[in-house]
Amino acid sequence: MKKIFLLCAILVLCTSCSEFALLMSGASIAANQNAYARAYSGADMFTIMSTEKSIKKHAYDKMKETIDGRSK
Repeated sequence: MKKIFLLCAILVLCTSCSEFALLMSGASIAANQNAYARAYSGADMFTIMSTEKSIKKHAYDKMKETIDGRSK
């Protein structure tokens, strides 16, 4: 009976450790994505200041131009 209890206790402790480690790795990915979002926002701001169009608008216009060129 003690062996079964010990085995269950070890399994419960090990799974909680792995869940905690998984949670912490997810938090670091979110922090990295936040840095990428800040860099994109900064680049977008400079693009808007110099061309008066956002990066998304430039991409949309280029895609629209490409699609219109193929349909002719």
